[in-house]
Amino acid sequence: MVTVKMLKPYYIKTDNEHVRIVLAYQYFSIIIQEKVYQFIPIEANEIRINRRTQKVENIDAKFAFQHGKDVVYLTMAKLITLPDFLQQLHSIAGTYYIQDENELNGNSSIQHAVLIDELERMNILRLIDKALDERDEKSFYELVKLL
Repeated sequence: MVTVKMLKPYYIKTDNEHVRIVLAYQYFSIIIQEKVYQFIPIEANEIRINRRTQKVENIDAKFAFQHGKDVVYLTMAKLITLPDFLQQLHSIAGTYYIQDENELNGNSSIQHAVLIDELERMNILRLIDKALDERDEKSFYELVKLL
């Protein structure tokens, strides 16, 4: 069984279409049969992700890992089948993804509606406090109904 012990980018490059996560020694390690294998950049050394689709594009890339004198090669196709690899990868690249403008507008509209509802609720609570301070029983009961 293969698990990811650590995945940190050496550096990240972006362009209009891709996020490139460049890897180096001591920044990427995996565990195979309870042995830690360190990434060595003798084959591929970057992960290329499409910024719009959030999919890894260089699935044919071959990564080398070393434990002592033992070297193991894993393709990107194998690595993306590991849930912990994908989770760490998307947490690294997530801030570089391009979201659809309609999706952004929809999210901000929902956030605005939630904020307005909370402000209205807080205002009603202040008016209830005011009614209690003034001993205005009629206003108090009308405001409580609004909650």
